[in-house]
Amino acid sequence: MEIAIRNHTGASSVQVSDAVFGVEYKPGLVHQVVTAYMAGARAGTKAQKNRAAVSGGGSKPWRQKGTGRARAGTSRSPLWRSGGVTFAAQPRDYGQKVNRKMYRGAVRSILSELVRTERLVVVSELALEEAKTKALIALLKSHDLTDALILTDGFDDTLYLAARNLPKVDVLSAQEVDPVSLVAFETILATEAAIKKLEERLA
Repeated sequence: MEIAIRNHTGASSVQVSDAVFGVEYKPGLVHQVVTAYMAGARAGTKAQKNRAAVSGGGSKPWRQKGTGRARAGTSRSPLWRSGGVTFAAQPRDYGQKVNRKMYRGAVRSILSELVRTERLVVVSELALEEAKTKALIALLKSHDLTDALILTDGFDDTLYLAARNLPKVDVLSAQEVDPVSLVAFETILATEAAIKKLEERLA
């Protein structure tokens, strides 16, 4: 299939694989992979001490009988002040298993849907003379874009610096693309070289 290249010199297009940019949209698979990707980003670093983890409390506070007080085996009981927590929270891994075939299938599905809905804008190249936010805003405005993920074939320091103050704009290389980034933006603005690298990665 062909995707039109939007440039100011004339009409042209780039030939891409139907197996990457022309597959059926699978919302269930996309939802599963996006959910798993976001779950994997959770730290899960919470921890409380149970009665075994609280220091001290090794000896019995008082003898079993004869004191008139309730029997107690440790001063680190959850009933006591400075004791352990009854159901103590422990570090947790929120990761979900997603194999490579599912992951790539979800990315292909998202890209294909972006092409069908005309939300994938391809240009021959993207270049800024200096890392100025104003210059990037003008570049996006020339393509009628305000909410966009910019894809390049490699890390572009100038574009990255120009975009970091824009809340609805981000810059990624074709090697860094993930399902969450693809669904988070209204439009994807990609260079022709980035499209080719994506095709190689997902073929």
